[in-house]
Amino acid sequence: MTGRHETVTQRPWQRWRWTRWLADNGVSTRSAGLVIGVLLLQLGFIASYLAAFHEPKPHEIAVAVTSAQTATQLNALPGDPVKAEVYATDAAARQAIEDRNAYGAYLNGAQSDTLLVAGANGSTLSLALADIFTQVNKQTGRPLVVTDIKPLPNGDPRGLSGFYLIVGWTVGGYLVASALSISVGSRPANSKRAGVRLAALAIYSVVSGIAGTAVSYWIVGGMPHHYVPLAAMGALLVFGVGATTMALQVVSSILGIGLAVLLFVILGNPSAGGAYPSPLLPGFWRAIGPWLPPGAGMSAFRGIVYFGNAKIGFPLLVLAGYALVGTAGTLLFAARRPKVADAIDEFGTD
Repeated sequence: MTGRHETVTQRPWQRWRWTRWLADNGVSTRSAGLVIGVLLLQLGFIASYLAAFHEPKPHEIAVAVTSAQTATQLNALPGDPVKAEVYATDAAARQAIEDRNAYGAYLNGAQSDTLLVAGANGSTLSLALADIFTQVNKQTGRPLVVTDIKPLPNGDPRGLSGFYLIVGWTVGGYLVASALSISVGSRPANSKRAGVRLAALAIYSVVSGIAGTAVSYWIVGGMPHHYVPLAAMGALLVFGVGATTMALQVVSSILGIGLAVLLFVILGNPSAGGAYPSPLLPGFWRAIGPWLPPGAGMSAFRGIVYFGNAKIGFPLLVLAGYALVGTAGTLLFAARRPKVADAIDEFGTD
């Protein structure tokens, strides 16, 4: 024995008594941190969904009318449930629904009034419009006829099948990225390996788009001419979500999975406009929905399947943006070691 004592450097968290006790009993500091992170995500999930769905309320639902006086009266309703815009003719007001510039059209007739709605925008939204204008016509004493010019198919009376399809594609996107990271490490060793992962993700995304659309058509039904554009949109959605998840993992290691869940599930799903279309959601979820993949995917789905591809340009650009940013981020940071990832990996070492 030399009599010399070696000094063992301990990290700050390893000096805490409770962390030493956990480590001695088989629970690493990293595991404890991940459990706390899961709890926070769980509470965030509960809070986000309850806040978005517990009290749906109409807010400035776009409605086409043919009378300036009627528009003024509707826009003065307490709480701003609708936002009326004047169109020259009844046909133009109806076309506004077809073009997705309005959710409904309120047409004044000689003896009665007609409310045109599109069930394809969501049954809850159509019911909300019917309730609003029923109350309006009660005050005038005029009969109201409600006509659905874009009814949902018999196999999907509530219009939720598209939402579940979008959610399935979203979940598949971040799960496949997570699976690749678990099998071979969250951070690729170099850009070449990152490119291989992205290529594998691209193949998976194409298969997922084709298969997801096939399952949807088999269970709910669909029109053949929608199949290719819907499958292509699904592939873009899956790839965008997966590539973004990969980029988050490259930058923040295993925390990237939690960030993906926060972005795409906790925030993305309740704001997508599936269970409740965006005009019925609170302001925060109404604002973020179009900018997140589930909301963009839901809007593109409705445009492709029900509205002859109307207003699908912006949601497709959003999905393409996630695909491009995710791809660039994965390749850019793959061969570099971000400080955040170093700190996380160090924290997880016992």
